[in-house]
Amino acid sequence: MEIIFDNIKFTYEGSNEETIKGLSAHLKKNSINAIIGENGSGKTTLIQTINGLIIPDIGEIRIDDFRVKKGIKDYKDLRFNVGMVFQLPEEQIFNLTVEDEIGYTLDYYNYRQDEKEKHILDALKMVGLNKDYLSKNPLSLSQGEKRKVAIATVLAFNPKVIIFDEPTIGLDYKTKENLIKIIRLLKNRFHKTIIIVSHDVDLVHKLSDYICILSNGKIVKSGSKYEIFTDSNLLKKYHIKVPKIIEFEKLVLEKKKIKLGYRDDINDLLKDIYRNAK
Repeated sequence: MEIIFDNIKFTYEGSNEETIKGLSAHLKKNSINAIIGENGSGKTTLIQTINGLIIPDIGEIRIDDFRVKKGIKDYKDLRFNVGMVFQLPEEQIFNLTVEDEIGYTLDYYNYRQDEKEKHILDALKMVGLNKDYLSKNPLSLSQGEKRKVAIATVLAFNPKVIIFDEPTIGLDYKTKENLIKIIRLLKNRFHKTIIIVSHDVDLVHKLSDYICILSNGKIVKSGSKYEIFTDSNLLKKYHIKVPKIIEFEKLVLEKKKIKLGYRDDINDLLKDIYRNAK
């Protein structure tokens, strides 16, 4: 599902300044789209408009045939197609068992019991948890396990668009790498449209196909990750860190006069280094 923001504006009640300011953008379907920018730039507000958690004061969001705009009250069908994994799992989890947590949305959409059980187990398996977790209290789990349960609650009803808000916060290296595999699987095998909001530029560089830079409520630049992350002046202007792999490539060029070329995966970079060392 492609997502088009058409000149949307939004101001929180009681605020004197717009959080989103006449924003237009296009997020590509069956791709991993990243939204990056400084704190306070409007990233979380923006993604919450995609499934109608926030309704723009002006303009509209088009998600294929769905519309988010003033005057539309029912977003049930839209939310079946657009799932969101919140920044903090505790904001999303409210049931006493993992089974009830993952099954809650399936009950809401009237899944049959046999379908529900299969979807729950399939979602658990996809995030690397076994059925022993079904009876556990999700709030008693580790931060990484909570994150997996939160993702499983979204995967269970199989939305076409999945939004991840700061997905790697609190995760160790192993859990983070597992999450990367899940997101790639969702895109490559299941053809989902993925949206990631993150300050983790190394994650964004490794995973994303397209990037939008949000600043002060507006999209100031969008393009492929190559276009964004190789533009050092752009990154400096909007206070975005350079991914470590690109910093390393520049350092090798500066110190050793070896041009490794653009890579987004450390394994590919190591192969280049090996070839140049021969």
